[in-house]
Amino acid sequence: MSKTTISQDGKCRCSWCDSAPEFNAYHDTEWGFPVSDDQRLFEKVCLEGFQSGLSWRTILAKRENFRAAFKGFDFYKVAAFAEADVERLVSDAGIIRHRGKIEAAINNAKRACEMVEREGSLAAYFWGFEPDPSEVKTPQSMSTSPTSVALSKDLKKRGWKFVGPTTVFAFMQAMGLINDHAEGCFLRPKIDEIRRSFVRPQ
Repeated sequence: MSKTTISQDGKCRCSWCDSAPEFNAYHDTEWGFPVSDDQRLFEKVCLEGFQSGLSWRTILAKRENFRAAFKGFDFYKVAAFAEADVERLVSDAGIIRHRGKIEAAINNAKRACEMVEREGSLAAYFWGFEPDPSEVKTPQSMSTSPTSVALSKDLKKRGWKFVGPTTVFAFMQAMGLINDHAEGCFLRPKIDEIRRSFVRPQ
């Protein structure tokens, strides 16, 4: 996500919001809010993987198409996808038709099923990597962090794909594992308050 500036009305606006107003709602209602729902966490891991080498604007514009194509990112259903599903998805103009990323999402669905069996939930696993807030001293100044590197390595060890440190850091930002809203952003104190009352999955 791009560096954020504050408009005269006191609202936080990312540098691309004037040309992409659809980002305003995403920023104001989703980005950085703590998430403990396994399906949403899996969706975000997949979408961040599809974003690799592209812009989030491209992915956000296609998000509903992705949800339809991947059964709402129900990882149990996606894990059952076969080669015919891969071919269907490669032909789907509504999503990113990258065979490697499509196959990675299906692979990761299988790994997610395994993770739930071992860890209890995806949420318990991912929130187990919540870093100390001091790790990101200046908001929106980093694209990776020691924790995103560690999480990336662990996911890869478990067989996940398209989960590099930069992808994982973006996932952590979006899912609220860190509060990376800019200093002065009207949402930063709100996210801090939500995080204080948020019950960490175990």
